[in-house]
Amino acid sequence: MASILRQLVAGPRARHPETDLDLSYITDRIIATSGPSQTYPQRAYRNPLDHLVSFLDERHGEHWAIWEFRAEGTGYPDDLVYGRVRHYPFPDHHPPPFRLVPMILASMRNWLHGGELHDEAPKSPDMTTEARKDEDGKLKKDKRVVVVHCKAGKGRSGTLSCSYLIAEEGWTAEEALARFTQRRMRPQFGAGVSIPSQLRWVSYVDRWTKAGKKYIDRPIEILEVHIWGLRNGVRVDVEGFEDEGKRIHTFHTFRSDERTVVEGDPPEGGGLTDMMWDLAGYPPKDKDKAPQEAELSEPANDENTAPDTKASRINNRSSQFIKKASATSVRRVNQVKSMSFGPRNAGDASNDSSSSEVEPGGKAVILKPKVPIRIPNSDVNISVELRNRTHKSMGLTMVTAVGHVWFNAFFEGNGPEQGNSPDPHGVFSIQWDAMDGIKGTSRKGSRALDRMSVVWRVAGEVPGGEGEEVDEPPEGTPVPQTAPADWKGADNVDSTVDRNLGLRAQSPRSADVSQASSVKSLDMSTTAGNDGNDGGNSLKEGLKRDGEDGASLEGVRSSGPGGEDLSGGNQEDAKGDDEAKGNDSETNKSGDILENPDTAHATTKAGTTEIVDTTKTQG
Repeated sequence: MASILRQLVAGPRARHPETDLDLSYITDRIIATSGPSQTYPQRAYRNPLDHLVSFLDERHGEHWAIWEFRAEGTGYPDDLVYGRVRHYPFPDHHPPPFRLVPMILASMRNWLHGGELHDEAPKSPDMTTEARKDEDGKLKKDKRVVVVHCKAGKGRSGTLSCSYLIAEEGWTAEEALARFTQRRMRPQFGAGVSIPSQLRWVSYVDRWTKAGKKYIDRPIEILEVHIWGLRNGVRVDVEGFEDEGKRIHTFHTFRSDERTVVEGDPPEGGGLTDMMWDLAGYPPKDKDKAPQEAELSEPANDENTAPDTKASRINNRSSQFIKKASATSVRRVNQVKSMSFGPRNAGDASNDSSSSEVEPGGKAVILKPKVPIRIPNSDVNISVELRNRTHKSMGLTMVTAVGHVWFNAFFEGNGPEQGNSPDPHGVFSIQWDAMDGIKGTSRKGSRALDRMSVVWRVAGEVPGGEGEEVDEPPEGTPVPQTAPADWKGADNVDSTVDRNLGLRAQSPRSADVSQASSVKSLDMSTTAGNDGNDGGNSLKEGLKRDGEDGASLEGVRSSGPGGEDLSGGNQEDAKGDDEAKGNDSETNKSGDILENPDTAHATTKAGTTEIVDTTKTQG
């Protein structure tokens, strides 16, 4: 029963035939896995922790250690993995605070190079060969592996896995992203790292590495946000990290009196059409692919395009026919003006509770806070949400578009390219299609805006800002880690819990603005029966939560050190993949990511673990 539940939650994922685990060897030294659990009901539908530990013990002895990135809690106490875990938690579907990146990569490097896991790293990078040997006489660094996990073992794990390959193994960003997609994802099921902001962070790591791994974290002020094609009723938030990166804090929500409409007549559209079809079960095509407008989207997507099977073609034609058949009625719905956009005459004002909540749009709009918005570090997130409110008697809000985007002012200020002397001010620009979607997908509902530019400057009186230098700890020095989140999830605050499409209940706290944190998503199926008799509700809720995140789990596969597929071979989805890939006796194309051998981690073009002497192969 538990195995069936895990397969239902995972979707078309290949699992290890012996241990029924979801894990992939990105290289022979880096293993990516979805987050395990030791407690019920999660254990029934997620990776059982004891199974994972047994697998790692059998395959790698004491030479494995876990790096976890779950701000929502690991789901298990440290002692169940012998305390062999390092914690760097940050929120799901987001990039990490960049100041954490040097610590994460350095700690992984120290472990793989034979150092101690906690507190004490090797005393010197030149420590004797004997000190680096295990009891069997083999070098520790030749046997060790790093196990990375978040929730699905994709976005957060992929971002840091690719970052390690770039910064510590000499891979290009394109090579690293392509390898992660091909080892972690089944062919034709999208990109391994698909969230645009996470891809942007991978490009930052590439630039950081080329410039000598120097980073300056500076407090930032947001001066203005310029938006073109802003629809009516869009709320705009400025956010940043807090609590060592475990939480996202809203520093400011723009009010209606902070908006200047330079050119009115907001564009048509941005209504209900896309949102309705999304909720009806017809999500946009290629929702699991990185948007073409995003940085490094091509190598991230690799060849994992949407499957072109007979069933998918029939389903696509059916959905298109339904949409065309009702296009006229949907257009009529979009032509109806929202109740939230102000009364039609003075007499209506007293009867419309949303008259004070107008968030006007326009072809060109400037959002300018009364005072500059101060962010304590260089990581900035701009979040937008398009809402259509009903009459006050109903107390509901229909959310039809959600999107956000992260950027780092050190890199947008050209710090790496200017000898680590970044500009003291700048402008970050983004197109709507290149922004992050809902829960790690490209889904954003309808269109809230066309493009946006954020005007920022370094906070403080010193030109350029002093900031804090954050360097990668040298090999041979201790590397700090952040405090873990409560493994039971007791202190978990999901920053994206309210960021979805559909109906919400309005909050009386939002007199001039409507904040995502002040409303609750309506769940009609769980409003009744709250009598304390849980029954099987906890299991149902867990399955529901994982089902909602199915897009982030869909298509993940299990692979071995040489790139071989570890699926049992008897599942429908595995069969479909085999048909798509062709005869298995031929070279495995999922390991065929480069024209030249993978000299960085000693594997060949086909993904085998053949040892390559890079000094000889290069001449």
